[in-house]
Amino acid sequence: MNLKLKNIRLLKRINSPRDLKNLSSLELDKLAAEIRTVLMKTIAKNGGHLASNLGVVELSLALHYCYNSPKDQFVWDVGHQAYTHKLLTGRKDRFSTIRLMDGLSGYLRRTESEHDVFGAGHVGTAVSAALGIAHARDIKKDKYEVVAIFGDGSLTNGLTYEGLNNIGNTDIDITVVLNDNKWSISKNVGGIAKYLERLSTIKLNGDPTTDFESIFHALGFRYFGPIDGHNMEELIAVFNLAKQHKGPKLIHILTKKGMGYLYSEENPSGFHFTSPFVLESGKTTKDVKNLTYSKVFGKNLVKIAKKDNRVIAITAAMPSGTGVDIFAKEFPNRFFDTGIAEEHAVVFAAGLAIKGFKPVVAIYSSFLQRAYDQILHDVALQKLPVIFAIDRAGIVGSDGPTHHGAFDLSYLRNIPNLTLMAPRDENELGHMLFTAVSHNDGPVAIRYPRGSSLGVKVDRKYKKIKIGKAEKLHAGEDGAILAIGCMVNEALAAAKELKEQGINVSVYDARFVKPMDRKMIEEAASTGKILTVEENVLEGGFGSAVLEELERQKISNVKVSRIGLRDFVEHGDPNILREKCGLSQENIIKEFLSLK
Repeated sequence: MNLKLKNIRLLKRINSPRDLKNLSSLELDKLAAEIRTVLMKTIAKNGGHLASNLGVVELSLALHYCYNSPKDQFVWDVGHQAYTHKLLTGRKDRFSTIRLMDGLSGYLRRTESEHDVFGAGHVGTAVSAALGIAHARDIKKDKYEVVAIFGDGSLTNGLTYEGLNNIGNTDIDITVVLNDNKWSISKNVGGIAKYLERLSTIKLNGDPTTDFESIFHALGFRYFGPIDGHNMEELIAVFNLAKQHKGPKLIHILTKKGMGYLYSEENPSGFHFTSPFVLESGKTTKDVKNLTYSKVFGKNLVKIAKKDNRVIAITAAMPSGTGVDIFAKEFPNRFFDTGIAEEHAVVFAAGLAIKGFKPVVAIYSSFLQRAYDQILHDVALQKLPVIFAIDRAGIVGSDGPTHHGAFDLSYLRNIPNLTLMAPRDENELGHMLFTAVSHNDGPVAIRYPRGSSLGVKVDRKYKKIKIGKAEKLHAGEDGAILAIGCMVNEALAAAKELKEQGINVSVYDARFVKPMDRKMIEEAASTGKILTVEENVLEGGFGSAVLEELERQKISNVKVSRIGLRDFVEHGDPNILREKCGLSQENIIKEFLSLK
């Protein structure tokens, strides 16, 4: 395939979806090839979601060819599959900035374009949002089409079924497009995945619509499909046919994740999201010599499970991302991937815990938010020893506000019976995991960041950490810096710089946000100055816990300042974002010196 951008001729003529209308079928196919070239070149340089976007090029073109966005409303599930949509809706000149600081978002943003009807970064929202928009249209007596586009991975998520079920109770005019590529991040699991596999083998003759008793027909939809998602003429035909029918319609499209790039076709999971890579070889350009927190977690989990057959690993469609793929290979009978079903994963773990097992639920911080009620009601209330391994805590980078793990300390700290801790490095993560498995008095949550530290040596033997016990890393009488998680190292660096200025401060690795170390609070308060540092929102987070403990101990003669996140954080380089948010050595020094 020719990957020279100078050969992108047709795309240069497309400044809005209207420009597609006069293209022939052959020209649309050529445009699809050009778009794949741009996607591959751009994502190879910037990183991003490659395989999912390569799979929906023709689908995106056909939608914009047959409908009239932004009057007709497209609601994309998740949004990371909408790169072609962005190229077709007036953003091709800025596409080279996607996922970069101050550039285009890797997801849909309503503030970015009128064509981005609904912003989302979590799966399962498209059907419900589209139904709301369709009802709003009818109440206002407006005239336009509403189309929800979601992947088969969304059919492992309960919210999608809630929306489909609600639509089936109406005669509302809405079109739901199922992009069936057999993948979420990893291979799809569950009965619906098997059902779609059988459904996709049906041979259609003539009219590409079937009204046999499919699950979708039973839900109240007129079913169209399955349709070849890479055949432009078939796609255009089925969309035009669907527009002639009123009421709920579901169009089943078969696509190939990673289509058009051999390495992503062969490894769609690896190229679901990719760091910058070399197009010719498909190999990443990122230095991956250091083990990530995720891999360290996975290796420790295996090591602990070899000596404790009660340990079970559970994840919600992210085995490789969380590192539990290592566990799955070692203990396939003790590993469970629930699909994109965080709520189910937590209650499933609760059932295992009741019967004496030690379930470890590994889910990204921003996705675990979706299971808040289950953590509170089904685990903590019953004081069950479920362990939550919370990956991607804090600032994660180019995925932006929908993926930063900025809220977990706040949304977990208020839950009774739950122990909440965060390691300062990968070595401490191993000790915390061992401690969590040894703990039988309620659930334990361990939050840790994306990526890796530099040069951290991992102990061969585990140490059981006393629950609620902080660690004093540096002694000083001029004040105290209380830090949690990856901010501990920044606090130590700041203390070192302050010492060179003749100011000696104590530095504590709090380790536990809940329960809080009372002795740490007493010692820190005795210096007269306390600065807390966390990579979490300030409201309800670690700093708030320190203030509450001071109030609980009736300590008032101490000056306190807090550093943390204050708002949603945009996408960009994590180090630059931390600088902008004040999570740096320099700002820690500045804030401490302001305590007068």
